[in-house]
Amino acid sequence: MAKFTGGCLCGAVRYEVSGEPTRIVNCHCDDCRKVTGSAFATNLFFKDSDITVTQGTPKVFQHTSDAGSTMTKEFCGNCGSQLFGSGSRGVGMKSIKAGSMDDPSGVVPALDIYISRKLPGVVLSDDTEHHEEMRPQ
Repeated sequence: MAKFTGGCLCGAVRYEVSGEPTRIVNCHCDDCRKVTGSAFATNLFFKDSDITVTQGTPKVFQHTSDAGSTMTKEFCGNCGSQLFGSGSRGVGMKSIKAGSMDDPSGVVPALDIYISRKLPGVVLSDDTEHHEEMRPQ
């Protein structure tokens, strides 16, 4: 997964990534469910410098997480697709939503976090670490 591309649903915002993810996480928190409109979010974490927006400019929304961090969401202002996320706890890091990748076939999560909030129908993989809340630092 050394280099890949992605973008929003309408194509107004495009990006490319060079580098390997530091971790791949399924997050079941309320915020991730709301922002994706799904049962959970699959996030790939990269160094900020590994991500280049090649077309368009994402809009930005900030909020405070349950853990007290300031979270920044970057999304397409036209179609609303969320592309990137970052938090005040992870300076220099940014996440990419797996669903925004052109080819997510190589995405293999290692962790499931906030499983205390997962929806009843979601089945967790035996191949991932499971954490009731955030993974301990």
